[in-house]
Amino acid sequence: MSHDATAVSISPQPSIDHPAALETPLLGGLLKTAPDLAITEYHGARTPAAFSSPAQELAALLSAAGVYDLGWRTQILCVGEDRVRWLNGMVTNHVGALTENTGCYAFVLNAQGRIQGDLNIYQRTDALWLDTDVSYQRTDALWLDTDVSQSATLTAFLDHFIIMDDVVLEPSPAMTRLGVAGPRAIALLAQLGLSAQDLQPLQMRTLDWNGRTVTLVSAHGPLVPRLEVWLAQDQVQPLWQALQQAGATSCGAVAIEQLRILEGTPAYGTDITARDLPQETNQTRALHFAKGCYLGQEIVERIRSRGNVHRTFSGFVLGSGFAPGEIAATEKTPLLSENQPVGNITSAAVIRLPNGEERIFSLGYIRREALDRNTALICNGVVAAPSTLPFRWQESGLDHP
Repeated sequence: MSHDATAVSISPQPSIDHPAALETPLLGGLLKTAPDLAITEYHGARTPAAFSSPAQELAALLSAAGVYDLGWRTQILCVGEDRVRWLNGMVTNHVGALTENTGCYAFVLNAQGRIQGDLNIYQRTDALWLDTDVSYQRTDALWLDTDVSQSATLTAFLDHFIIMDDVVLEPSPAMTRLGVAGPRAIALLAQLGLSAQDLQPLQMRTLDWNGRTVTLVSAHGPLVPRLEVWLAQDQVQPLWQALQQAGATSCGAVAIEQLRILEGTPAYGTDITARDLPQETNQTRALHFAKGCYLGQEIVERIRSRGNVHRTFSGFVLGSGFAPGEIAATEKTPLLSENQPVGNITSAAVIRLPNGEERIFSLGYIRREALDRNTALICNGVVAAPSTLPFRWQESGLDHP
């Protein structure tokens, strides 16, 4: 995308009227010097919505480097002698295959195979923070990394299945994190002595920055490199300032949401809900089919043996004037009636292309027969063109089926 691309996200909407929501450690510090900063609630926490124009921030994320608040992510520690065996029986990916400082993405299912939450799981053996001043050594802990909005419900759900197991789920250490994304993200971090050289996706390494221990994580990034720095809360302001001085553009949740949509990464609670099945989400990176038994596996294997699901997660490109809603077929087929609902939009962002045209990039679900037959689709009167994910475009416009 060109540097002058502009974008306006349909969601999230900035708000400051959520006193019950967690305030991220970074936001608390920023408000001391910028009390009028736009704020939004994002995945269960109050965080900066934007620092300048979301269009400029998105352009930096796609073509240079942007730094953003990740204080809306949190950790649950899984400790105890039975932690690996027990957790491997609770999630869809292979926890037992993790080596030191590596991770995997996984779903938590119920017995009916419906998704109860998603998380990254890391095998860690280095120091963990209890607060901003004290650290202690705990070996062989599994770190469950998820959104603040999912933390309490996931902990309660998982804890219900700890029966005779030597497993304890502990609250998150008092730490936070920053994200750095963009083609220049790795080089920019290297300027600060934080080398991501040779880090594979969902790998982490412990480094020293400013005399303190930090953890550098290579995150999932389908379009541009995404890195995370996990650190003590009292270090987040100094690192934020150092990254800005190194050339990173400050980015808020609106631009981060736009990047997520362009990447085609579904968010739990928005694009994935408790009624969805794993294969419907197209997130094969969350599934391991040779790891042994786990909660909900029977349904996952039954779907696998049938070869497909009735609906699937997809990208859609729409023209201007769109409002989120149901997707309908505009023609009759052997399996579909004219104007029959065949899917729905779950996330959307308005993007202005380099040629000046506006397109709405959106995520949602579509029935397989409509997708396979290339059925003409509309959403609230606007043509909805299915697209592969992540979204791709050429300089003059979109490059999609």
